[in-house]
Amino acid sequence: MKKYNVAILGATGAVGREMMKVLIERDFPINELHLLASARSAGKVVEWNSKPLMIEEANEDAFEGIDIVLGAAENDVAKELAPAIVKAGAVFVDNSSAFRMDPDVPLVVPEINPEDVKLHKGIISNPNCSTIITATAINALNRISPIRSMVVSTYQAVSGAGAGGPVELAEEVEALRTGNPVAPKVFPYQIAFNLIPQIGGEAFEGYTSEEMKMQNEGRRILHLPDLKVSCTCVRVPVVRSHSISVQMHFAQAISVRQAQRAIATAPGCKLVDRLSEQEYPMPLDTSDQDTVFVGRIRKDLTDENGLCLWCCGDQIRKGAATNAIQIAELLLEQ
Repeated sequence: MKKYNVAILGATGAVGREMMKVLIERDFPINELHLLASARSAGKVVEWNSKPLMIEEANEDAFEGIDIVLGAAENDVAKELAPAIVKAGAVFVDNSSAFRMDPDVPLVVPEINPEDVKLHKGIISNPNCSTIITATAINALNRISPIRSMVVSTYQAVSGAGAGGPVELAEEVEALRTGNPVAPKVFPYQIAFNLIPQIGGEAFEGYTSEEMKMQNEGRRILHLPDLKVSCTCVRVPVVRSHSISVQMHFAQAISVRQAQRAIATAPGCKLVDRLSEQEYPMPLDTSDQDTVFVGRIRKDLTDENGLCLWCCGDQIRKGAATNAIQIAELLLEQ
């Protein structure tokens, strides 16, 4: 089997470290792995697959001889280095939001639109984490009857804000336990025992940038250019795995049983839907794995062509690292 030279851009962050782990788990055919990060991290040595690797500085000269670059860096870094990556002949699978709405850059969830990978011109975008989880959960239903509109609420774990999120939550819980003051840094308000109904800045008519991603990215992934989505994104005091409530309006009605059967056999999904037995998706059950759990499927009492469901998925893995590596695997098939 042919092996490939792979680089992880932003290798020291939470998603970059998860990519290192997932590459081993999925037995990706690697000849050389290059770990790229900022100058302050360059020269440090980390262990990968039982061998030491030195972190290299991410700059325009770092991509010579690389076949695939897995991006786990911020938007500005992705934008700055993308031309050098493409010029070097590598394919850039980018997890930032820098290119997601670029019509020349495919936006891909492999279980949904793998054929779009073939349209790349050197860059492929990984969608937003909540969008990936939601789209994976609803794709089988959209294939039965096109989705016209959705009302979505996301309940996003603190690790979605980066490595500092879980640390801040733990520190605040301890401070409250011991009667000490809480001093938020990562989040604008105390997150321990609280909910913060804003992720991202205002983008459109009172909706935040994070909320608009569900509609704008969902349209591209599901090939539904007229899809309308009203989304509310909430940060919750959960360490890992995002949870999403989805209310869907279809072109034609779908029965609950029909929906359950479709999701039970859908790629990337697991049906967990026995309310009488208190069985439904929860963040604790979906963390540190790649499957989106789907349950609480029921008729929408306000819409005869509507259904509601609840889904959970690990936003660091399927919502970021694993989805990017699945895209890279599609490149190998070409």
